[in-house]
This record gives sequence, structure tokens and C-alpha cells, in this order.
Amino acid sequence: MSTPMVRVRDLEVTFGSVRVLHGMSMDVERGETVGVVGESGSGKSTLAKVLVGMVQPSAGDVVVGGTDVGRLGRRRRDTFPYRRRVQLIPQDPYSSLSPRRTVGQTLAEAADPLRADVAGNLPAIHRWLERVGLEADMASRFPHEFSGGQRQRIAIARCLITSPELVIADEITSALDVSVQAQILDLLADIRSELHLTMVFISHNLAVVQRVSDHVVVMNHGHVVEAGTVEQVYGGPRHPYTRRLLDADPGAPGFSLQTVKP
Repeated sequence: MSTPMVRVRDLEVTFGSVRVLHGMSMDVERGETVGVVGESGSGKSTLAKVLVGMVQPSAGDVVVGGTDVGRLGRRRRDTFPYRRRVQLIPQDPYSSLSPRRTVGQTLAEAADPLRADVAGNLPAIHRWLERVGLEADMASRFPHEFSGGQRQRIAIARCLITSPELVIADEITSALDVSVQAQILDLLADIRSELHLTMVFISHNLAVVQRVSDHVVVMNHGHVVEAGTVEQVYGGPRHPYTRRLLDADPGAPGFSLQTVKP
């Protein structure tokens, strides 16, 4: 058995007197996508912040690519090597893109934060823009010139230009209309297959999670209440909370919980 890309054991996160994650455990094998699903306040985004090094665990073990994140210390987690290996695609790409920088400058900074050399990285910038379905000459434009779906494509390109070992996608389709959601999910499926990506895909939308994931982790108030393959969780949910989620959300328009993922 190979070592998982992500190994989380008994993870707890406490903010003041409030415990947000309660003894959470999960594995993400190399090359697979694990969907993390739950309602708002379930702890999904806190988990994402732990994995990218933005939040320090209060207890437990978090190992990403052989690196013990909990014992790195804030300063070392913020250093370029770790941040390059583990990349976050945010929910709102507009707020994460500097309005004063062109798309080319943003991608150049991701590729080489010390110099942010657009000219030196132009071939990679053009390649990744085209790979996510945009035109190469869009590198000279600013974020406000793009639609929400196009900005999400830029955020994906910014993530992947670093050749990350792990991608965390945090509610990346929640602000998009259904047709654009489908396009972004198809894009991720293609790139994931092509690059053999390892990904944690976080969403409250059960249909979206089913479409892109190999395994599913269901969270409720900071606890993992169910975990298994897509077929196990969606075909025969064991926990009452999972069954309630499936009954309450049979799928967004344009998706079906019975659809076989790409």
C-alpha cells in the first residue's frame, strides 16, 4: 500500500472556546478526489484552511505529502515550498484576484513569487490559459473584464501553473449558474484525468460532489458522520444525517444524483 497524499488523524480545531472540528480522520490517496460535503457550519472550510496551512490544528495529526503540517509552525507553512505544493482554488475568485494586476501578472507571481516575471513565464501563462479554455491574449486583461466563470478558470490556471501535489477546491461552483457549473466540472474532470491530480473537493451540493469524487466524507457540526466510495454513500447511506441530506437535496437543476461521474 502506498502512503496517502493526505493523512488526517483525530484532528481538532478550536477557536477560543468553540470547537469546530472534533476528532476528524480521513485519507486521500494519490491521484484520487475526495469530496467533503455538509451544510454551512459543518467545518468543511476549516478543514481546507488546515490543509493549506492557514489554520493551526489544536490537536491530532495532519500529514500532507509526507510533511507534518501541524508541526511545521506558521512561519514554515507560509514559505514558498509548502504553499506551492498545496494549492487552494477559492470560492470567490474575484476577491482573490488583485484588481490592479493583469491575469498574466497574477499567473507569473504564482509561478515565480520572487520575481513575478511575466515575460519569462509567458509560454507557461499562455499554455495554462488555453488549457482552461481561455485565449492566450487574455493575459493582458484585468479581472473585472471577465465573467464569473472565466475568473474561476483563471483561478484554476493560477493553481495548476505551480504543478501542485494537492489541490483544495473550496465551494468553487457555488456562485455560478448551473450551465457554467457543468463546464467547470467538466474542465476539472479533464485536467484531473490528464494530470492525475490529487484533490479535496469541498461543497454543500451533493450532486456536484457525486459528479467529481471517488470517495465522499460527510460532515455535520465538525464530525465525520459517514465516509465511503461514491457508490456506497449515495447508493446506501447509513447515517440518518446523510439520508436527510439526500432527501432534502435531490440535485441541482441539470444534474442528477444518478448520473455517473465522468
